[in-house]
Amino acid sequence: MALCAVIASLLVMIAASATVTAAANRTDTTEVMDRLTPALVNAERLYSQLLRQQTSTRTFLLTGRESDLDAYRDAQLQEQQTLAETERLVSDEPALVAAVRDVGAAMARYRSEVTDPLIEQTRATGPDPGRAAPTDQARSVYTAAANRINVLNRALDSRRDDVAGRVRGTGRVLVLLLVFAAVVVVVAGAALALLLRRLVTGPVTDLAGEVRRVAAGDYDYEIRSSGPPELSALAEDVDTMRRRINAELTDVLEARRLIEEANRMLEQQAAELTRSNRDLEQFAYVASHDLQEPLRKVASFCQLLQRRYSGQLDERADQYIGFAVDGAQRMQRLINDLLAFSRIGRLTNGFTDVDLNKVAADAAAQFDAQREATGAEIVFADLPAVRGEDPLLGALFSNLIGNALKFRHPDRAPRVVIDFQRVGGEYEISVADNGIGIEPEFADKVFVIFQRLHAKETYPGTGIGLAIAKKIVEYHGGQIWIDPSRREGTLFRFTLPVPDQTAESAASPSPIEESVS
Repeated sequence: MALCAVIASLLVMIAASATVTAAANRTDTTEVMDRLTPALVNAERLYSQLLRQQTSTRTFLLTGRESDLDAYRDAQLQEQQTLAETERLVSDEPALVAAVRDVGAAMARYRSEVTDPLIEQTRATGPDPGRAAPTDQARSVYTAAANRINVLNRALDSRRDDVAGRVRGTGRVLVLLLVFAAVVVVVAGAALALLLRRLVTGPVTDLAGEVRRVAAGDYDYEIRSSGPPELSALAEDVDTMRRRINAELTDVLEARRLIEEANRMLEQQAAELTRSNRDLEQFAYVASHDLQEPLRKVASFCQLLQRRYSGQLDERADQYIGFAVDGAQRMQRLINDLLAFSRIGRLTNGFTDVDLNKVAADAAAQFDAQREATGAEIVFADLPAVRGEDPLLGALFSNLIGNALKFRHPDRAPRVVIDFQRVGGEYEISVADNGIGIEPEFADKVFVIFQRLHAKETYPGTGIGLAIAKKIVEYHGGQIWIDPSRREGTLFRFTLPVPDQTAESAASPSPIEESVS
């Protein structure tokens, strides 16, 4: 800690000195580059502008053309701008500011005493070659202005040399400070390495050897350390951990044995559950299949009674016979639907390539009579091809289209729109209608087997259609749901996996639609 404190103090002093020196260096460098050097360039420009004024005036004296004075006037404008900029650059140097103003006064005197009178005389009397020859007085005034520019130039040059010398001096000081800091860091690093080796690295290596011995399986070996107090405390904590691990190892092994036993029991229960589900499906199939025969007899004889004795008994007897016939027929429909539900996934011919356009067209054709009676329209886009069972997918579309036509709105002709979009590795297919719709709170209940939202007298059916649709979609590896965002009618959405051969290419709906109306 003492060594670190000394090193830190030295580095802080070096950093403070370097900061002050760098700030001075930056200030002087800025003065040389951003003020004095541009001011020197401006001094050269002033001499060039003085010469342009002399040359333009002589040309005008020889020709008398006003256009020859354009360079004269431009030189005056450039002179004023250059003087203003130069005075701004040396604004904190009174001697240089005075020199700049002397240059401006000398150049103004040259114009007022030499060029301006000659120009006015030429305008009044016309050009005269003899007038263009400089007089002694004109030479004297011109030389005075040029000398003022030279004085400014020498002053700026001298000032720049002084500041540049300071820049070089502060640069050398910065280098020396950096070298000194590097020496301090190297010496401190060597000293710290030696101290760390004696106080930390050696004891830590010994402690690590003891820890590895325990890690190798010798849990009864007691860990000790002869290093600094911190390492001794660490060795004691590690030994406490060793004792706790050794004490709890038996409990861990027992817990592992219990977990393995629980896993075996879970596997057995999963197998029993799978077998139970299979037995339930088999029971549903057998029960519905075996009920067909006696129910068919009951329905047939009830219908015979109705045909043969209708009107021969009293009105109540005819009503009872009607109830029996209706109940027997409804029971037949329930059993048939239950039989169809139980067959999904059990009796299969394997998946093939299925064109959903053909499936949708075949499903729509089943409702030709209803469409003609209600003026319904069924529209579907250029649907994709998927892998699946054609009969099951046909039943899926038939159920959804049939529901849309059954639960139509009384005030408008039914319209069913089938579309799709590609979402990742799945096709999301939508079936939208403009019917009476389904309230959001019943969105999940409609997929439950034999679940009805209306009385059978209002809308016929067994209530198993959407349960069959859900089982078909899940059998094909997808999901089905009702989109609550639709405000008018019902919007069913379901997904089907994209076939492997087209998984790498993005599918997009075609703008061409096929309409069945």
